[in-house]
Amino acid sequence: MPELPEVETIRQTLKRFVINKKIDKVSVYWPKIIKHPDDVEKFKHLLVGQTIYDIDRRGKFLLFQLDDYTLVSHLRMEGKYHVYPKEDPVKKHTHVIFTFTNGEELRYNDVRKFGTMHLFTKGEEFKVKPLNQLGSDPFDKPFTVDYFYGRLQKTSRMIKAVLLDQTIVAGLGNIYVDETLFRAGIHPERRANTLTRIEADRIRQEAIATLEEAVKQGGTTIRSYVNSQGDMGMFQQKLFVYGQENKACQRCGHIIEKTKVAGRGTHICPHCQNLK
Repeated sequence: MPELPEVETIRQTLKRFVINKKIDKVSVYWPKIIKHPDDVEKFKHLLVGQTIYDIDRRGKFLLFQLDDYTLVSHLRMEGKYHVYPKEDPVKKHTHVIFTFTNGEELRYNDVRKFGTMHLFTKGEEFKVKPLNQLGSDPFDKPFTVDYFYGRLQKTSRMIKAVLLDQTIVAGLGNIYVDETLFRAGIHPERRANTLTRIEADRIRQEAIATLEEAVKQGGTTIRSYVNSQGDMGMFQQKLFVYGQENKACQRCGHIIEKTKVAGRGTHICPHCQNLK
């Protein structure tokens, strides 16, 4: 699943191709992707004549800012956006096409069909699901040590489970949680409410730094992720623990182990991340 750096990279790439483009027609070939409004014909009708003037991001969600509406899109496992000339053949697994007045098309491709789209009147998108359930985005000002430490003190769940909880931190997924905890020297099974304020702030700062590095590298390509120009991310070359099982830790030389924490495959260095 694309995480915050991959979605941010897609956002930055897409902006170069769709800003100030006016929608002339919308085609939907897999209606289940459209979650709001529940009438697909209404979804299509409302978008015709709208111009995309910006693309924002909240956690793992893309927010296409239109004249009167905000289109909230989640890519889930395999969702991808690409811009094509109208005459280009439509590829298999293309489920939504936004045709612009200049003849280009923004096409949404999703092999697994897990992606979602919600269309809201501007100003309503943060009042209802799915955005009203999100916690602080690591790149936003509200993600302070006071906020983060306060949330950790309220739960005895393992820190990995807490970091994966989108209602607490929006945008982190399995890759960047493993990398963040390694860099912070914290074992993923530590109970959140046992962490000190200093440890909590170290996790917070390492999460931000790791995500910033990943964005600069265009995200991480583990399996099928590419940006909107078809380019792979390069952060996989910077990974310390994720996908590095049975290799020597770059810091101490101990062997990286893979286990399961909070139901997810988890990579740790047992020396650098000692469970206290």
